[in-house]
Amino acid sequence: MFINMKCRQINLKVVYYGPALSGKTTNLEQIHARIDPSRRGELISLKTAEDRTLFFDFLQLEIGKINGFTPNIQLYTVPGQSYYEASRKVVLKGADGVVFVVDSSSKRRKENIESWNNLHQHLEELNIPLSRLPLVIQFNKQDLEDALSPRILTRALKARAYPAFSASANVGSGVFDTLKAIINGVISSVQRDMA
Repeated sequence: MFINMKCRQINLKVVYYGPALSGKTTNLEQIHARIDPSRRGELISLKTAEDRTLFFDFLQLEIGKINGFTPNIQLYTVPGQSYYEASRKVVLKGADGVVFVVDSSSKRRKENIESWNNLHQHLEELNIPLSRLPLVIQFNKQDLEDALSPRILTRALKARAYPAFSASANVGSGVFDTLKAIINGVISSVQRDMA
């Protein structure tokens, strides 16, 4: 969180984290396509030749005032590929909230667990206590024939303590439920800190 007292603005950082090809960028593309252009910035993506996220995607949203301050929500994605681990950690630094995007395909169970454990490891290394960080889980790709149920995936991740949403980000289903939940979590956290 960065507070600009002069401009009465609060910059809040939300990071979409998860395994490669889980739908992190697709979430931001859906948000960008459906939010009023006057309330959002441009979607910035740094991609490889294969159209995969290289360093991060970025989208800024503006919402109503909180305690006389205007919050700017900055949405980032991390690259999912394991060889970009250092980039994931850099993007995660300073996060005010995290959306963990799960690929619900039964074939991706191992990658989901590895990415979930990687998230916890990076948060620990960055001294970001998970107990104070708003975190929402999105079970994406629930429209696939081989999709595991959110119940099974929650158990596999040992993640019962977090708000979770089913989604099919490619058609926009569940994208805004997830976004609303993480923004509410981050705003509640900010209000606690400002009280």
